[in-house]
Amino acid sequence: MSYFWLIVPYLLGSVSFSYIAGRIFGGIDIRTVGSGNAGATNVYRNLGLKPFLFASFFDILKGLVAVILTKSLFPENEILIILSAVAVIIGHNWPIFFGFKGGKGIASTIGVVIGLHPLSALIVIVTMALIVYITRYVSLGSLISTLLLPILFYLFMGDKVYYIIFALVLTVMAWYRHRSNIKRLLNGTESKLGQKR
Repeated sequence: MSYFWLIVPYLLGSVSFSYIAGRIFGGIDIRTVGSGNAGATNVYRNLGLKPFLFASFFDILKGLVAVILTKSLFPENEILIILSAVAVIIGHNWPIFFGFKGGKGIASTIGVVIGLHPLSALIVIVTMALIVYITRYVSLGSLISTLLLPILFYLFMGDKVYYIIFALVLTVMAWYRHRSNIKRLLNGTESKLGQKR
């Protein structure tokens, strides 16, 4: 019965703070401008820093809250905790409240990793920040930093194979959601940070 709980993190993930930021700060549906993605980067490109920080903070927070809530209610069920982390990201990517048209899950992924292993989250955040700073490609920073997750989970939690599998699932989801970005990176047409698409 405890697995019915996964509905809760999915619904939490389905609250699109990028969409909310678009409505609050710009009176727009963020899915209709720029890249059409309901994510913080698209918010930044079209509405600026303050709405971006709002969307990023709350998308990270919902990932963290999903893990913390599940840990507090089911502290002995590590599989359920991991599945709740996956569920909140699925909710973000394919939100039931917004026609299943969501973001790419990077901020929420950071949130769940903070809840599961803060040191790994710190390494991912620093890596992403450095790559974005050097290259100005947010997508490249997202792709490389998520690629680190299985490696980090292997190094820090290698005795728990399900955590490594979980990290691989997060990486696959992130790369799948970024497939159009990967194509643009390869052909040199990806927009850099600060450019409007």
